[in-house]
Amino acid sequence: MNTKKIIYISFMLGLFLLGGIFSCQRPAETDKEEEEKHSEKEHEEPKNKEVELTEAQYNASDIVLGTFEPKNLSEVINANGYTKLPPQNQADVSVFMAGIVKSIKVIEGQHVNAGQTIATLESPEFTKLQEAYLTSESNLEFLSAEFERQKTLSEENVNAKKAFQKVKSDYETEKVKYNSLKKQLSLLHISGSGAGNISSTVAVTAPISGYITEVNIKIGSNVQPGTALFSIVDNSKMHVDLLVYEKDLQKVKPNQTVRFVLTNQDNAEIQGKIFSVGKAFENETKSVAVHADILNDKQILIPGMYVNALIDIGKNEVNALPVDAVIKADGREFIFILEAEHEEKGKTKLYHFQRVEVKSGTMQLGYVQVTPLQNLGKDARIVLKGSYYIQSHLLKSEGGGGHEH
Repeated sequence: MNTKKIIYISFMLGLFLLGGIFSCQRPAETDKEEEEKHSEKEHEEPKNKEVELTEAQYNASDIVLGTFEPKNLSEVINANGYTKLPPQNQADVSVFMAGIVKSIKVIEGQHVNAGQTIATLESPEFTKLQEAYLTSESNLEFLSAEFERQKTLSEENVNAKKAFQKVKSDYETEKVKYNSLKKQLSLLHISGSGAGNISSTVAVTAPISGYITEVNIKIGSNVQPGTALFSIVDNSKMHVDLLVYEKDLQKVKPNQTVRFVLTNQDNAEIQGKIFSVGKAFENETKSVAVHADILNDKQILIPGMYVNALIDIGKNEVNALPVDAVIKADGREFIFILEAEHEEKGKTKLYHFQRVEVKSGTMQLGYVQVTPLQNLGKDARIVLKGSYYIQSHLLKSEGGGGHEH
């Protein structure tokens, strides 16, 4: 009997303890569930924020709209270099005879055409050369007639062969002299024909079309043969020399696309194409010069401009936007979309922008890979420039909330 009582008491005591345990656990589990629900609510993505600008604000912000651009930002080789002109597009202007500068018809920076007179020189030597030419021309005319006469007489055995040979020798000698003087006058841009055309002044002309970069003379300067009077460059055939290191050299080939920006300009992207790869290292560096033609040269380019470039060695294109299109706020990244623009009756025009969260990727040459975290229409008008201005208005409308980076 005592044993049954002990068993019964133990059983009841066990039930009582189990009930206490369950009653303690339920509130804990309930609290845990409540915490999870609260946490889920906290992590729910907030709705996209919107900003409204007036027409005056829109115009003042210099906002630029556009869309994604396909860019190869990963399968590329980074290279630095500079713009360069081939030697055939540069010229030093000199003269073949000494003279005094009589006039200068150009200034530095002026465009000239090939053959255009850019200065004049004066010297008595020019008149002497023309005189010698005209004398030779007259002698040659006489000797030519005498040569034909002696040739006929010789063929008819009227005169001795010796007389014919003498006239022939004189004629050939004078012809060589005449052609030499004619060539010298041609180099001085003097025609030399006609006794009345003798002049002590000669024109200095531009050998190529281009821009005057140096003027090394002034009125009255005594110039000597071979001295550079002017320098001219033709920037229409500019190309880019890029330095590629040994480890990347095997990946670079002619006809590959090159994209580069001028570091001291507005970072506008310029397209090019490789036409030649160097076969020797540059100086003591382990780099080789890679030459690329410029395809779109709307920018004003001059020799020696420093460039940062990407050589495309693959075809892995991604959607990219200018770096300034992406703003950071609260540890996340966003872009702005122009959602609508309308003009209220009797009021100013309004522009509505929506902020959309994105994830960024590889960044190169002022562009960054961008992946929106929601679907955007293919015609979505993305703010490429002016995002920070719009973000500042968003912060003002929220009373200074948020933190912009």
